[in-house]
Parts: sequence; C-alpha cells; structure tokens
Amino acid sequence: MNMRKPILAMLKPLLFLWIFLLLSRCQSADSRESSHAVLYERITRAKIADSIAERRNAILNSPSTIRMQEALDEYYHHFLGKRFNGAILVARKGVVIYEKYQGYADFSKHIPIDEHTTFQLASTSKPFLAMAVLWLYQRGKLNLNDPVQKYFPNFPYQGVTIKLLLNHRSGLPNYLYCCQSYWKDPSRLMTNQDVVRILCKYHPKPVFKPDTRFNYCNTNYCVLAAIVEEVTHEPLGSFLQRIFFEPLGMHDTYVYTPREPAPAHQSISYDARGRKVRTVPFDGVVGDKNVYSTVEDLLKWDQALYSGTLFPDSILQLAYKPYSFEHPGIHNYGLGWRMLVYPDGQQIIYHNGWWHGNNSVFYRFLKDTTTLIILSNRYDPIVYHVQPVMKILHENDVEGEVDEGG
Repeated sequence: MNMRKPILAMLKPLLFLWIFLLLSRCQSADSRESSHAVLYERITRAKIADSIAERRNAILNSPSTIRMQEALDEYYHHFLGKRFNGAILVARKGVVIYEKYQGYADFSKHIPIDEHTTFQLASTSKPFLAMAVLWLYQRGKLNLNDPVQKYFPNFPYQGVTIKLLLNHRSGLPNYLYCCQSYWKDPSRLMTNQDVVRILCKYHPKPVFKPDTRFNYCNTNYCVLAAIVEEVTHEPLGSFLQRIFFEPLGMHDTYVYTPREPAPAHQSISYDARGRKVRTVPFDGVVGDKNVYSTVEDLLKWDQALYSGTLFPDSILQLAYKPYSFEHPGIHNYGLGWRMLVYPDGQQIIYHNGWWHGNNSVFYRFLKDTTTLIILSNRYDPIVYHVQPVMKILHENDVEGEVDEGG
C-alpha cells in the first residue's frame, strides 16, 4: 500500500497531461471546423457578390438599357424641364439605370437636393400602412373582416371593416372636409384619435353604404392608423420603423409631423410659385400621409416586396387583388395600392401622392420588376404624367392614363 502512493503521485501529472492533450486536440478540431465554416461562408458571399455584380453589369451594358438611358435623359431634360425640383430614379430588376437630383430642399438657404434629401410622400405613404395592416393580419393580431367597432365601440358607421378601409369602399366622409368646422383651434394639430372622436361625436353623413362602390378617401387610412396604434400600443411611426424601415436599411425614412423639429435632410414644401406652404391642423394626422423618404429608400422597399422576406405570395396576392368593378376599364384599387390591370393579366402596381406642394410617383411594373420613382417638394402636375417614361421602359407596349395626386 505504501508503494502505491508514490506511483499514483507520478501518474497524476501524466493523467492531467493526457487530458490536456485530448482537450487541445478537440479544441483544435473545433477550431478547424469553425475555420472551414467561416471560409465556406466567405466563399459563398463572394460568389453571391460576383453573381450580383455580373447581373448588374449585364443589365447596365445591355443595348436596351443604353437606349432607355438615352431616352430617359431626353425625357428628363425636355419634358420635366428646368422647373422640376426633386429626385427621379429608374431601376430594372433592382439595378438603378437612371438617377437624377435637381433643385433645392430649402430655397432660402440654397440647400441642394441630394440622395439623402427626404420628401413628404403624401398618399404614397398609404402602401406602408396597408402592408403594416397585412403584417398584423399575417400574425393573427387582427382580421380583415373586423368591424371598426371592435377597436372603437362608439364608431357610428355600421358595416365598415378593416378591408373596406384598405380598399376605399367604406363610404366614410372625408375628414379633410367634414372635420374642419368642428376644430376650434386652428393653431393646434389634429391627431388620428381626434378625427375618430369627431366622427364618433358628430357623425358626419356618410357618402354611401359600405361596400357599394369605390371612393378614394383619406379618412379610411386615418382610421386604419388609429386601429394599428390600438393593436400595437405604439405610435405608427415607431411601429413602421421597427417592422420595415430599420430591417430594410431604410435609414432616411420615417413618419413625421410638425410637432417635432424637422430632421436636417428634410425638404421644405413649396407651392407652384415657390412659396413655402404653411402648416395646417391636418398635418398632424398620419397614415394617409406623413411618411418621408428618398428615392433610394423607396427602391429598397420595392425590392423587399419581391424578395419574399417580408410577405409570402398569399399576402401579396391579397394586396394586389382588384376589389372594385363598378366601372369597366384597367384602373382599380387593391389593399393600399392603385393598379392598372390589363386583359392579358399584366399588372402595374403604383401609388401617387399630393399634399401641399409635395408630389410623389411610385410605379412598380411587376412583369419585369421595373421601378419608377419621382419625388418633388415643389408642386408641379407634370410630375404625374409618366406615360412617356412607361413607353420608354416598355417599348410603347403600355397604354392607359394614370391617376394624378393620391
């Protein structure tokens, strides 16, 4: 027994050494596996980057793109003209083929418009709210057939559902016309909740019975934004920031009302004569307007809707489905999107905006993933006449006038 103790004492260091070598070998194997994984990831990323660069170069160097760029330059200089004050971007399959900036974000300070200048999107804000509603619907937070009374029990208009708000078939009166007489302090900004309270208290006469026809009305999206804030328990701006703007890298996009100081890159709104447009109480209402963005950020939004990372096809089909058929023709409205629907099934999904001096144009040609975006902070109706650009991008294979304004 006495001899075993020295032997054990000698074996202990050898045992510890063996364990150390075994662990080191395992760690080395793990390290090698980790290194292989990192290397594989880097190679994969490089291949993807090369593929993207190759696709981009192929698009930019194609004869059709070069012809388009020349024609777009002709359109820009001779159609929009020197009066244009804003930004224009055209992309094919997500690749920018034309991008121009002209004029001033602030006339008095001569601050030029650039890629970070943000513009009031006016009614082009509506698709963001509509897709936020569908985001909540996809997650079971609300139902498209929910009546407004589920969220505002005193809402006096029976039969109005979330879907009818989205597709402008609610028949609600336009708050821009009916609320002014009830708003006693013109120096104070309205909120969405103020509009809902006025509708509940005074019950302005509806335009028609729900779901009997289409009538584009800002009240629909004012009420929708109030519902979203009830469901999410947060302001619409922070909700959109959390689910869309930040994840997509849209760092120059936000919801703004004049209650806060304007961000540094935000453009000022001017009328057709170049006079600064004054603030009115309706500027405090969001959802129907008041998203600010850039042409480059809107392209990120456009491409995200193709990628499948935000929504499955089933949700997009709901959004892009036409819902109004009272009048024959190619014009229709989905859930938050205007559209041109052609007999062959081709669709152009778009939305325009007009608020104060701000004009916005956002066209998405789904068939070939072509995108047209025009933003302006000085009112000019010529911005909406995009038929020449549509013909340039599709070799005269597009017909139908588009709607001005929202």
